[in-house]
Amino acid sequence: MSTQMIKRLIIATALTGTLASAAAAEELRFTVWTGSEAHLAMLNGIAESFTETHPDVTVQFDTIPFGDYVQKLTLQLAGGNPPDLGWLLESSAPAFVNAGVLENVSDTLTAADDYNYADFSEPAMGLWTKGDAVYGIPFSTSPFLIYFNKTLYDEAGLETPAERAADGTWTWEQLKSDAAALRNADAGVWGYETVDGQGYGARVMHSLMPIVRAYGGEAWTDGACTLDSPEAAEAVQLFHDMVYADQSTVPPGEQGDFFSGNAALTMTQISRVTKLADVGFDWGIAPLPSGPAGEASTVGQAAVVAFAQGKNKEVAAEFLAHMTSAENVAKMAEFFPPARISVLESDAFLSSNPAVTPEQMEIVAAGIEGGSVLPSHERYPQIEAASRPDFDALWAADADVPAVLARLCDDIDPLLK
Repeated sequence: MSTQMIKRLIIATALTGTLASAAAAEELRFTVWTGSEAHLAMLNGIAESFTETHPDVTVQFDTIPFGDYVQKLTLQLAGGNPPDLGWLLESSAPAFVNAGVLENVSDTLTAADDYNYADFSEPAMGLWTKGDAVYGIPFSTSPFLIYFNKTLYDEAGLETPAERAADGTWTWEQLKSDAAALRNADAGVWGYETVDGQGYGARVMHSLMPIVRAYGGEAWTDGACTLDSPEAAEAVQLFHDMVYADQSTVPPGEQGDFFSGNAALTMTQISRVTKLADVGFDWGIAPLPSGPAGEASTVGQAAVVAFAQGKNKEVAAEFLAHMTSAENVAKMAEFFPPARISVLESDAFLSSNPAVTPEQMEIVAAGIEGGSVLPSHERYPQIEAASRPDFDALWAADADVPAVLARLCDDIDPLLK
């Protein structure tokens, strides 16, 4: 939904009296998009520690599937059933900030003991502040990585992505070649799987932007779409060829789960390492491949926010401060790379996840340091809706990639200005 639609819906429900008045309820409702038992156990542990100073408060974490998250959250806000807190992606930040649906928590953070707001990276806070107001605190500033099935690489006698990254030969062209070589249709093994298997829908930008940036392209700059540039078109063509010419990549409508051993490579973030706990193969982590424009790390960011229509705004802001304290950010760093400089630069961060070696966590830290956050815009929901038919047209074997991208830019340019 657009920023204006969000505003209108919330104003309408306020006028009809459906928004509950502020009350000192004992339960905070917190929306997330994870269903991971490890993630939820960690979050519940942080919530339990909050009761030491707030014994009458409990926190309920409600999981909304990622693909439905923004739509369902917006409907909750508009329908008079707002959560108190939630996670929010970088792409949604400008729309939600400008719609006035996020609570300014700056005073609460300033008043919190030993909070040290200055410890947060200033660039990481860019999407979540407006003047002196603070509308969210990033809990995850996580670069995209390549996970690979080392067992399949060893059986094929191929140099692994980690080895190639070390010797400077890890490129998107090499990943394309590896995916084709490792595809085994008889065994039901794909060469490559998109981010969470959602690379043609909810995560299309997550899947394409790392390649586009490695080829020197960008989604939009200075109020104009640039996905139709020669650089971007070349990058998208490479991915399209992986899907249709090589038939090495899980195509739209097919299933191929890296974490079940059904794909040799995938692009994802460090939080997904929980899904590798009991796999029956050796695995490894590598940075994103380089391209003609060199290395181009892409970072996905998400923040903890409190909602202005929540029933327990004061307590919600206090929980936000508690959750993003240095101590709790260090706990979350196991899965969610932090924006707190002191935690990110600590030796403890490199050993925070027992399933990941310090050397692999150094890849994460380097990706944050040199990375760029995924594209965002005040009208991102409208941009996403306008571009969807064009992206759908892209996923056909005979698609004219440059022509589709040119049409896409024609469709979203008015929204970018």
